[in-house]
Amino acid sequence: MLDRALSLDELLCFALYSANNAMGRLYRPILAQHGLTYPQYLVLVALWQRDGQKVNDLGAALTLESNTLTPLLKRMEAAELVQRRRNPEDERSVIVSLTAKGRGLQQEAAGISRCILAAAGDDVADLIDLRSKIQQLATRLNASD
Repeated sequence: MLDRALSLDELLCFALYSANNAMGRLYRPILAQHGLTYPQYLVLVALWQRDGQKVNDLGAALTLESNTLTPLLKRMEAAELVQRRRNPEDERSVIVSLTAKGRGLQQEAAGISRCILAAAGDDVADLIDLRSKIQQLATRLNASD
């Protein structure tokens, strides 16, 4: 263990924070062309993978609490990207589904990933490895809660 405080450049949390900010700056203008925010984009990606999810399942997949996700979904519903309806099997839960407009954005979204990969300027295999390591780190950190 270290017997001194780490400098800013030595902190893993700061490296992740800086990379997250840089990624957000990169995504913002690309997503703005489609009228989307980054959290809205993530909701769409999750629904493109599996449409018709319960709000709780969607929140778990995105690691978002209900008090964050619900207003986000309301804005997306107002923009006609998703629809929310009570689960006929359990009135306490709400199902979120894509609208035709939300589904239609999926084709356009393919270009978003290409832009991000080009900006990252790394070998795709290296980026996949980095993503896997970050996901493993997140899993370990979440398990230590």
